[in-house]
Amino acid sequence: MIRISLTSVPVDDQDKALDFYTNVLGFIKKTEVPIGEHKWLTVVSPIEQSGVELLLEPMAFGPAKVYQNALKEAGIPWTSFAVDDLQKEYVRLSELGVAFSIEPREAGPVMIAVLDDTCGNYIQLMQEL
Repeated sequence: MIRISLTSVPVDDQDKALDFYTNVLGFIKKTEVPIGEHKWLTVVSPIEQSGVELLLEPMAFGPAKVYQNALKEAGIPWTSFAVDDLQKEYVRLSELGVAFSIEPREAGPVMIAVLDDTCGNYIQLMQEL
């Protein structure tokens, strides 16, 4: 059976991204391997440490940066993360100074909110209803 083991989000600064994704969002660092001027840098959920890894990929490819900027200008999230209690996460993250482009709201069978990851992306948080 094919399964997803790794996905990525482009970031403009890997160290800044690691700080945000670990100290703010709550992921934990799984892998950090220097590769030239960048790193193979992944984080995982603390409750699924052997689950899907999120690669904090350095934005070093010009056309990808154009795509990332276009998504952000259109207000489209790069990816979506699941949460158990969206309102609780919204309050926690807001108290930490996280900016939201969309506050929690119902969207069919889910509740969503969209945050700015400070690294060039909007990230959607989603709670199944």
